[in-house]
Amino acid sequence: MRRIRVVSLVAAGALVLAGGVGAVLRADPAPSEAYLTDDQGRALVLRGFNTASSAKSTPDGMPEFTEADLEREHTDMGTNFVRFLISWRSVEPEPGVYSQEYLDRVSERIGWYAERGYHVMLDMHQDLWSGAITPDGKTGNGAPAWATYMDGLPVGSHDMWEQYYLDPGVIRAFDNFWNTTGAHPELSEHYANAWRAVADRFADHPAVVAYDLMNEPYGGTLQGPVFESGPLTALYQKTTDAIRTVDQDTWVCVAPQAMGNNWGTPSGLGPITDSRDGDQRIAYCPHIYPLPMDLGGGYEGTTRDLVDATVASWRGNTVRTAAALGDVPVILGEFGLDTTLPGALDYVDRIYATAAEIGAGVSYWSRDPGPWGPYGEDGAARNLVPALDKPYPRAVAGTPISWASSADRLELTFRPDPDVSAPTEIYLPRRGFPAGVEVDGGEVLAWDQETRLLTLRQPQSSDEVTVTLTPAP
Repeated sequence: MRRIRVVSLVAAGALVLAGGVGAVLRADPAPSEAYLTDDQGRALVLRGFNTASSAKSTPDGMPEFTEADLEREHTDMGTNFVRFLISWRSVEPEPGVYSQEYLDRVSERIGWYAERGYHVMLDMHQDLWSGAITPDGKTGNGAPAWATYMDGLPVGSHDMWEQYYLDPGVIRAFDNFWNTTGAHPELSEHYANAWRAVADRFADHPAVVAYDLMNEPYGGTLQGPVFESGPLTALYQKTTDAIRTVDQDTWVCVAPQAMGNNWGTPSGLGPITDSRDGDQRIAYCPHIYPLPMDLGGGYEGTTRDLVDATVASWRGNTVRTAAALGDVPVILGEFGLDTTLPGALDYVDRIYATAAEIGAGVSYWSRDPGPWGPYGEDGAARNLVPALDKPYPRAVAGTPISWASSADRLELTFRPDPDVSAPTEIYLPRRGFPAGVEVDGGEVLAWDQETRLLTLRQPQSSDEVTVTLTPAP
């Protein structure tokens, strides 16, 4: 979650309205029909959480999250996906030394997800570059201290953590990593090799489906298209090449810079060449945090209008970037908010509906307890649980064309793939389907009342099929 409050509400309004005007002037391509797929060739619709922000500060790099917590989440909301936070500091605590003990801990947690049929995206997380930017180590996270070069420039003390991005020392740490200074070309090599060590460990893990190469990149003195098309694209290419030396199959996820793109502005990210045998496995993983809400507003009144403009601009720019990268799949890596705010759950619905329109997976920020999460500090379920416990197609034996759901209804249109023999799998929540399900347009293969999973027999035709699911009387 990187919310950077460096402009006024008036500027935020101008920003989203400008994006809206730009969207009118540019023709949007149709959303890509590309999806991440499972080992049976089914298109995956991913729904889950970032797990978790607490991993940023714990000594062992693990989130404060237990297997019992996962079991509760799985039962309460039927999630099938996690963006699991890892860190460079933990992977490579010393130059060229990769911690197998840390990777063992990651593997143990991934095992919990694997036992429940989840798909895992490993996210190399950073904020403000590193905990080493301040003496107490509590401000930033991500990079190891040995990879943090601030060249003696100062870092202040701020009540609002985002302001640290404007400090000379933090900017210099990023500039040295991107080699804008020309002084540290070795750092990007270390980063790519750290990812290779991770990929070497998890290449054959059945639950690991994707690698998110860097959380919310920041360019230091370089910003916008100059940064994204230059050093950021170059790092992604170098890292992808390193991963492919040990892992040919796992998807590689690339994200735009946070500054601006999280607010709906266009990305200048360049395409990545995937050297794997067969079709490329590159995905685009942007975030969205509309500035009007980041500045403290709920989803109501004028703020709602500005947020809607941001979401529309973000949607168009996301579709265009996915097309420019090669019609790649999209995963919304982060979105979230304080769900005590007015209209918060309407905003949650809006984002999930937008993701469904463009075929994007979603990982909500985050699984930590509190007003942003599904459970409170006392462990009690919060309003987010029923808001997220909606029906969705988890795995589709073909290409999803469109789908939409409410608490007690799902309509899915897809084009069957005759080469896929596995059934289409749909999650139906108990609160919306307490007595079972009625199916119009498809043939039920099985319905498991306990797991809440419905499977549909694969149609013999490759013509588009529309299936509608409603509660049994």
